[in-house]
Amino acid sequence: MKVDLRSDTVTKPTQAMLDAMFMAQVGDDVFGEDEEVNKLEAMAAKKLGMEAALFCPSGTMTNQIGLKVLSQPYQEVICYEAAHIYKYEGGGLAGTSGLSTKLLKGDRGRVSLKEVQEAVNPDDIHAPVTSIVALENTVNKGGGSCYSLQQIKPISDFCLRHKISRHLDGARLFNALVETGDASEDYGQYFDTISICLSKGLGAPVGSLLVGTKDLIHQARRVRKYMGGGMRQAGYLAAAGIYALQNNIDRLKDDHARARKLEEVLKNRAYVKQVLPVDTNIVIFELVDGVDTMQVLAQLAEHQIYAVRFGNNEIRLVTHLDFTDQMLEYTEEVLQKLKF
Repeated sequence: MKVDLRSDTVTKPTQAMLDAMFMAQVGDDVFGEDEEVNKLEAMAAKKLGMEAALFCPSGTMTNQIGLKVLSQPYQEVICYEAAHIYKYEGGGLAGTSGLSTKLLKGDRGRVSLKEVQEAVNPDDIHAPVTSIVALENTVNKGGGSCYSLQQIKPISDFCLRHKISRHLDGARLFNALVETGDASEDYGQYFDTISICLSKGLGAPVGSLLVGTKDLIHQARRVRKYMGGGMRQAGYLAAAGIYALQNNIDRLKDDHARARKLEEVLKNRAYVKQVLPVDTNIVIFELVDGVDTMQVLAQLAEHQIYAVRFGNNEIRLVTHLDFTDQMLEYTEEVLQKLKF
């Protein structure tokens, strides 16, 4: 049995999703003529309580476009020190937008109002202008930790008062929403731009959306063009995204439940020093001193269980819609048998 827990990006379309893709009514999206893309963008904007949306190939692109339209070169973005926009997007903050960064520690990546307030630069020509506060929900390097809207609101209100733009990397936003119970439609009032990913837990093969005001999305469409993100008959992919938003949100709770069962098994293993609290579908565990990360991954791979190294002595497992209860039981058995 092969069990792939490297990421929730490894999911493949279900037959029902493939059927929806096959039936898509497509056109040339760069001309604005693809019905499925237009429907998906309208659906995403409405779902997040915002005016417009832009369909792109990846979450990295939607994040980088969002940051670009909210800033000018030589300004600064405040974010978590291991935020995806800083750590895993190829230096795009500097290369695409000419931004410097102010990095915060946060609580498993969730930054506080106090941290943000202290990070804003004074009006001094020696310092870059603080132009954006970027949050991530859920926080990948925080082990899938998530913000509630109650935690986000004071940060957003502070930014509004100080004319600082607000971006959300919501690659796994719907994982957060099924845990907090917050309404997705309430999010739009707290951010200028939001990036959501369709190809992780929602199960689409490709695609992310940038959501914002009509004016910002008009600007974003120009940036997408020169980045090379203008796709043509993209409706086949958009149809998968529509299916995902209509059918695959509530079931994210199943992924979270399975992740918590893995957490319980790992807590009692002699080779595990600690497991980060599991809030959603990401499980990060730290190995005890003397146990080699690559050796653990190799032994798991011998049993056809695949995970990723997530630091010098950390391993990450991510549950998803292709990870079944049968696979969970098998993985639990293997984790219990491993000895180092």
